[in-house]
Order: sequence, then structure tokens, then C-alpha cells
Amino acid sequence: MGSFGRLARRAVETEMPIMVKMQQLIRGAKDAMSLAQGVVYWQPPKQALDKVKDLVWEPAISRYGADEGMIELREALLKKLLVENNLHKSSVVVTAGANQAFVDLVLTLCDAGDSVVMFAPYYFNAYMSFQMTGVTDILVGPGDPKTLHPDADWLEKTLSETKPTPKLVTVVNPGNPSGTYIPDPLLKRISALCKDAGAWLIVDNTYEYFMYDGRKHTCIEDDHILNIFSFSKAYGMMGWRVGYIAYPTDVPGLTDQLLKVQDNIPICASIISQHLALYSLEVGPQWVTDQVKDLVKNRTLLLDALSPLGPDAVRGGEGAIYLWAKLPDQYKDDDFSVVSWLAHKHGIAVIPGSASGGPGYIRISFGGMREEQTAIAAARLKKGLEQLVKDGMVH
Repeated sequence: MGSFGRLARRAVETEMPIMVKMQQLIRGAKDAMSLAQGVVYWQPPKQALDKVKDLVWEPAISRYGADEGMIELREALLKKLLVENNLHKSSVVVTAGANQAFVDLVLTLCDAGDSVVMFAPYYFNAYMSFQMTGVTDILVGPGDPKTLHPDADWLEKTLSETKPTPKLVTVVNPGNPSGTYIPDPLLKRISALCKDAGAWLIVDNTYEYFMYDGRKHTCIEDDHILNIFSFSKAYGMMGWRVGYIAYPTDVPGLTDQLLKVQDNIPICASIISQHLALYSLEVGPQWVTDQVKDLVKNRTLLLDALSPLGPDAVRGGEGAIYLWAKLPDQYKDDDFSVVSWLAHKHGIAVIPGSASGGPGYIRISFGGMREEQTAIAAARLKKGLEQLVKDGMVH
């Protein structure tokens, strides 16, 4: 058996993180530019960073804080949720990023062996979170071929016919990796189906500020809904690791169980990071939307770069920082080879769709570079896709 046989099955059987694979691929591809990782190019607001610099010698910064987060930050977040998200009956737990928030919720709401529902293309880290916590009955629903919106008819049938009823349904809005936005009527229908079936609904709102072409983000609230938010993309705080859960206040026992999990994973989010989050909130959402406006130029550059794939090959770009593109049919079962070839032959990295339950597609991020760098990356991608379509993976 050896030592490998003594490792936890739930870890061994969990998918290898695609970003780890991509980091290894990029390191092996000379001078490759990345359109792979979901990041933004900006740093947190200067005003907020300047305030944080003055805190490093404060003794409280080096001590544990409240499990649920600094009271000043939680009060500011409750105000933000009320004013910006129209959430009136929610409490808040501050987490070490949105991924940790999701794991907190899975451990709080699900038992090993429960069934859960996602929709393809799904967020790969959420899928891994289920696997790693022993939730292996993952029912993956289809998205509409034209819009990539979750198929609510499929969900209704699945919730009514699956016994026992799936414990939890999760969506990302706007989507990762799809870059599409679930319109309010559809989100409300999904919520109603979950409520009628007695299932929880987790909505990941990490990209709430990343909306384009006049679209507006909305949230929904009820005793079966848990909303996740993040500072990572909005305020350029990826490395600071701050997210938060807005959960229904009136559900008996939920707070206590959630805090049990929280205390055993981070205890609390980094104290200095929480201060930066608070100072960033004080700068306000207009600062974020001003940054996001510039990403439209990046999106335009990459839409042109994807044009060799054909006029109907690309979806997404309605929200978040992603485009979702279909490769030629012959690569349906070999998208990672295409991604590897693009990195080594053309110096450009993208994510294979198979990592998100969408084999034969690629995810392209348009948030990580300024316009000038994006133009260079787009030219590489377009050249690579032109060759792929015309001649295949020529080495």
C-alpha cells in the first residue's frame, strides 16, 4: 500500500487545482503572458494603504480577533449590504477570502454523502470544496447553450425527483468561469425552487461590481439563502484575503454552527487585512466602478483575439472578468493540450474548460493586465488561434 494508500481518500480523490497546473505550465513556458488567473491589475486604494501603514506597530494587529470579524468592519458591512445589496435580514461573518467562506458554508450545511447541485460551467474551487469535504454526490446541471444561464427546468425536475432532496444549490453571479449574469427573474425562480424543496441556496457575488453594458447587479434574501462577497477583485486585495458571508439572521442555530467551523479554520481573518477592508469601504464603491470601466477596453481586445474561433464561439463578458470560448470540435476532449500548446508555442496562458465541467472550451480573463499589456497578450492569442483553426497544433 505504501504511504500514499494511507492518505485521506477525500483529498486524493479531489481534483488537482487547475491554477496549480497553470502555474507549473507558465513556469515551463518561456516569457508566457497569463490570461488565466482571475485577478485584477490594480492595488487597493492608496488612501486605505496609507492608513494601514500606520497600524503595523499596534499590539492588537498581532493578536487574535473576534471569530466573526472586527465589529467596526461588520457594522460597515451591514450598512453596505443594506444600501448597496438591499439585504435587510442578514448577519455577517468575515472570512479569509470568498473560497474560505464557501468551505465554511459547506462544512456548516452539508454532511459527507449529501447531494448538492452546481451548473456547468462551474467554479472549479467550489467543486473541489465539495469533494474535499466528502460531498461526492455532485449533480451538475446544464447551462443554456446560448446564454449559459442555469437551466431552471432541469433544477425543478432534479429537486423534485432526487431522493433524498439535494441539500444545497450554488451559483456564481456574475459567473466564474462563464462571465454571464443571471438576470433577477431567473435568480428568483431558482431561489423559489430551492425554498419549496427545502434546499439551501448559496450565491457567490464576488464580482458584484463587475457589470457591463448598463447591467445592474442584484441580490436576493431569504431564510434559505446565503450570500458570499469578496474584497479580492473589487479592491485589488487578492493577497490580503478578506471575504464575508451574509447569512439569514433568523435561522435558529446557524450562527453557532458557522462560528464552530470558522474558529477551526482561520479563527479570524487577518486583523491588518480587515482594517484595510474597512478603509477601502470608506473610499467607497465608486472607486471600484471607476477601475472596472477600463476593463471594457480589455474585453474588446480579447473578443477580437477570439474571432478566429467563429462568430458564435464566444459567450460571457456580461459581468465578472471572463470570456468563455468554444474550441474547434476536434479538441472537445483535449482542451488542456491546446492550452499547453498556446503557452509553449505562442506564449499565452488560458484556462481549459474541462476544469469547470466544460470540455472543449477555454476561459479567458481580461482583468489582470492594463490595456497596453492586454493588447500584446491579445495579439499572441489571436495568432495562436488563427494557426490552430487553419493548421492545428503545429509544433
